[in-house]
Amino acid sequence: MPLLDSSSPFLLSLGGSQIIEINFPIEFLVEGTPVSLQAKRSASLVEWRDRVKGASTHAIPSPHFASDERMAVTVYYFPAERMQGDIDNIVKPILDALCRHIYIDDNQVERIVVQKFEPRNVYTFSAPTSTLAQALDARPPMVYVKISTDPHEELV
Repeated sequence: MPLLDSSSPFLLSLGGSQIIEINFPIEFLVEGTPVSLQAKRSASLVEWRDRVKGASTHAIPSPHFASDERMAVTVYYFPAERMQGDIDNIVKPILDALCRHIYIDDNQVERIVVQKFEPRNVYTFSAPTSTLAQALDARPPMVYVKISTDPHEELV
C-alpha cells in the first residue's frame, strides 16, 4: 500500500481530506546549482534536498500518497558555466529528497538518466515538453526532473 507523504495535512486532520494518487509522469524544475552527495557542509545538502522536494510539490496533488510503483528518473542539469565535479554526484541527493514523498523508497528506481548541458555545447530536443522548454528558456543554473512509472520508456 502506498505511503502517505509525511508532510501531508491529512496526517494532522482526517477532516474530509481526499487523498489523491500521483498521476505519472511528473516533471518539475529546481532552480540553482545541485549539491553533491560529497558536499562538505551537511547543511547545504539538507537545503538542496528541501529545495528539490519543494519544487516537486507544484507537480503533484496535495495531499497525496507516495507511490509504491517501479520508477524511472530523468535529471537534466543546465549549469551556468562548465560544471565542477562529476555529474553522478548530483543524483543521490535528488533521489533522497523524493523518498517518502513521490515514492516510498529510492530502491524503487530502476532506471536513471542523467545528463549535463553545459553552455556553448550544441544540443537539440526534437519535441520538448512544456516543462523542459521552460528549463531550456530559463536562466541557468537549472535542473529538470522527470519521474515516471515506466522504467522501460525510451528503450530501443
